[in-house]
Amino acid sequence: MAGFRTQGVITVINYFARLSISKLILWCYLAWYVAVVCLYFEASAALWISAIGLSFFIGIALILATRKPNQKTDFWTAFRLFLIPFCVSSYSGLIKGRGFILLFPPDRRSLLICSLACLGVVGFRFLCKLLAPQEKPPEPPATPP
Repeated sequence: MAGFRTQGVITVINYFARLSISKLILWCYLAWYVAVVCLYFEASAALWISAIGLSFFIGIALILATRKPNQKTDFWTAFRLFLIPFCVSSYSGLIKGRGFILLFPPDRRSLLICSLACLGVVGFRFLCKLLAPQEKPPEPPATPP
């Protein structure tokens, strides 16, 4: 069991170490979203059910719009195509009438918490880049003497 956990940690470290900038930005968006949900959570069933419903219909539309003929959609790509509309619709419901400017919280404390959540993701990626084994460049072919 310990070997499985160690392998899982190594997998996460390698994933974040090799993370593209575009995926890093998506992770920052997710960290910001989670921080806002924690700070402004509402236990309104209508808000969360609406977000799930919108996510379902918009996710299907996005799958149809992005899929190429005879090509299977990758699981994580499909997951993101459903997750992003859920996050957007629930985010807008949570911040409605709370004085947000675009997506920024109105008070400094909340803004700092959200910013630190994003910086935490960037810092974690930096740490993973330090911890991950470096890939060796391929050696050039040997030349005969």
